[in-house]
Amino acid sequence: MKAAISSPQSKGWRVGEAFDAYDKMMKGSPMTRWGIMLAAACLLVAAAGFAQTVVAGGGRAELNNDRGVRAQYVYGGEGFAAFKPYVDKLLSPKGVNPLRDNVPDHIHHHALMFAVAVDGVDFWSETKACGRQVQRGIATAAKSVNGRSVSGITAEINWTKPDGKTVVATEKRMIELYSNPPATGPTLISWRTQLSPPAGAESIKLTGSHYFGLGMRFVKSMDSTSTFMFADPNAKSLAVRGDEKLTPSAWAACTGAVDGNTVTVAMFDHPDNPRPALWFTMGKPFSYLSATINLWKEPMVVKAGDELDVCYGVGVWDGKATREQIDAACRQWRKLAPSLKAEKKNEAKTPSGGR
Repeated sequence: MKAAISSPQSKGWRVGEAFDAYDKMMKGSPMTRWGIMLAAACLLVAAAGFAQTVVAGGGRAELNNDRGVRAQYVYGGEGFAAFKPYVDKLLSPKGVNPLRDNVPDHIHHHALMFAVAVDGVDFWSETKACGRQVQRGIATAAKSVNGRSVSGITAEINWTKPDGKTVVATEKRMIELYSNPPATGPTLISWRTQLSPPAGAESIKLTGSHYFGLGMRFVKSMDSTSTFMFADPNAKSLAVRGDEKLTPSAWAACTGAVDGNTVTVAMFDHPDNPRPALWFTMGKPFSYLSATINLWKEPMVVKAGDELDVCYGVGVWDGKATREQIDAACRQWRKLAPSLKAEKKNEAKTPSGGR
C-alpha cells in the first residue's frame, strides 16, 4: 500500500492518495487483513474546514461529505461475487438510496454500473461466457474545483475474458462526489470511464445491446410507477420493444417513490463525450435508466494510443425536481466536471521519448 499526503493548503488534490492492495489483503492472515483495512480507512482524514473525505478498504470506498456517506463504490471484499465493480449507494441529501442491487430477475443489474461489449465479449451480463472487470488498484483523494469540495476515487481495471486473466481492454475509472448543494439541490457525482486497447493490441471494437453503457437499476417500489423527463420536452423517442425507448437529450430524469419518499434521479451528458447521449429508459416491468452512445447501431473502433473517454453526471433530489431545477444542476455539474478535450490537448503538448 502506498500513500502520499499533501498539504491541505495545496492546490488540486488536497488530501492523500492510497492504493488498496486488495490481493494481498485477501491472501494474508486475518491480522494482516485487519491492519490493511484499518490503514486504508485512516488514509484520508478531512483537513480543517474540508468536509469531503474518502475511506477505502475491504473492497469498498465510501465518499463522504458533512452529511456522512453519500456514495459507496464496491469492488471486492468478502462475499463479492459480481463480475464488475459498481456504485451500490447514491444517497439523496436526506439519505434515501434509489439504487437496487442483487436483483433476482437480473443478477447482473448492479445499481449504478458501466459495461459494453469488447471484441465480442459481453461485459454487461454475468454468465460463464461473459467477461469480467478485474480491479487492479484504487486511488482515493479530495480536492477543490471552482470553490466546491470534491472527494473521489480513481480505479485501474482490466477487462478480461471469462477466464479472468486474458485482458481485452484496460480502463481508468474516476468517480467524484461534489460538496453539499443548496437546500433544494441534489447529491451530485461524476462517473468517467477511459477505455483503451491493452498493450500489444492494434484496436478494440465496442458493440452492445441498445441499453449498454452507464446504467441504473432502481428500487422495486419505482417499478411500473416511475415517470421520466428529458431536457427537451419535445424530444422524440424511438420505441425499441415494449416500454423500452431511446431518447436523445442533454439529460434524462426519473421520479418515483422509495420507502414512501419521493426522489428524482437525473443523468447528465458531458458536452465533450464522443457521441451525444441516447438515453435508454423503461418503466415496466421494472424501472431502468441508462446513458448509451448508440453502440447498438454504430459500433466504435478504438485504436492503440486512443481511448473511449466518456463522462456523465448523476444527481439525486429529495422530492420531485422540476425541469428548471434539473437544468440548473446540469449547468452546475458541467462547470465542475473535468474537461475531456482540455486534458487531451494538454497530453498532446507533452513531449515524449526525447522527441
